[in-house]
Amino acid sequence: MRRTIAVTRSLALGAVLTAALTGCGDGGGKPDGAAISLVRAANTHMENESFHAAGTTTAFAGGKQETWWDPALGLRMEVTGGASGTVFCKDGTSYTSADLLAAALRRRGQQITVPAALRSAYVTTRTDRGCSSYFTIAETGHRAADKDRKTGGTQASAVQVSAGAAEDVYLIGTDAQRLLLLESRRDGRTSSTAYDSFGEKFTTIAMPVPEKTITMDAFRAQVTN
Repeated sequence: MRRTIAVTRSLALGAVLTAALTGCGDGGGKPDGAAISLVRAANTHMENESFHAAGTTTAFAGGKQETWWDPALGLRMEVTGGASGTVFCKDGTSYTSADLLAAALRRRGQQITVPAALRSAYVTTRTDRGCSSYFTIAETGHRAADKDRKTGGTQASAVQVSAGAAEDVYLIGTDAQRLLLLESRRDGRTSSTAYDSFGEKFTTIAMPVPEKTITMDAFRAQVTN
């Protein structure tokens, strides 16, 4: 019974992966009107326009990730390096490869073993925030004019979101107001992710077939620690 309770509690953190792979801190403090305006404009572009992003990640030591998003097709994220796996998301349902979810949980201190039969499965979870939760910028940041600079030849305005020892700096195009670069720092690691290919068509986004998916409850019942 102890093992079941421990695994259940950790897997209830299924959103752990979303938090680990995104740089969306929930910093607090007094609202910053200038930052909110920039963030809302960038979030609108990101949610309603396709894009590609690539860079490093603080989720795993030596990790890299690449993301493709299309409002009609959904999201695909490939993680390599410290851990390997894929995340898909469409219509508020995430599909996370079992090994990647296990790696994220191990990083949180839960040592679990994925049975061989589940190694190629995708674990499904629902989020009320929708698939945009993987890239939405929190509106709790503040303008960091001292960090403004050009990125990819485009002048960008910086918004900083901090929470405890974690810090995310979003560089948003001053004119087009699209997110161009995200620099993150947490748990002693740093990462940098560049965004590009806005409005382009992608052919690499396709959700896993039902036969390859498993619910979080079913996954919880089959893993061991």
